[in-house]
Amino acid sequence: MIDFEKCAQMLDEIADSMPYELYRDLNAGISLLPQTKIHPKARNNDLFILGEYIQNSLGNAIVFYYGSIAKVYGYLSDDMLYKNLVKILHHEVRHHNEYLAGCDDLGLIDKQQIDEYLSKFE
Repeated sequence: MIDFEKCAQMLDEIADSMPYELYRDLNAGISLLPQTKIHPKARNNDLFILGEYIQNSLGNAIVFYYGSIAKVYGYLSDDMLYKNLVKILHHEVRHHNEYLAGCDDLGLIDKQQIDEYLSKFE
């Protein structure tokens, strides 16, 4: 697994390669935090939040969790990790743009995935 700094460099490179217009009103930016974040609905501490779109009084932000990324993708080559970071960033940018547009289609898809995960424990 790459270290925190290399992961941050990859995310910067990915973010810089995307059209700037997609970041309109993302006034709290994109950050990488060192921690692992477990989803609150996880049953066995096995559902990790890799990144999330956050809207609060400080603004709109995309946050990545290095610890979660390392847990889920730590075995991947750098190239494969990069491809997965692209997917995560695209996902969170879509959340941001849907928020700006007043819809939450991706949120519904995320909820469906969580419901499918939870159904395994019924």
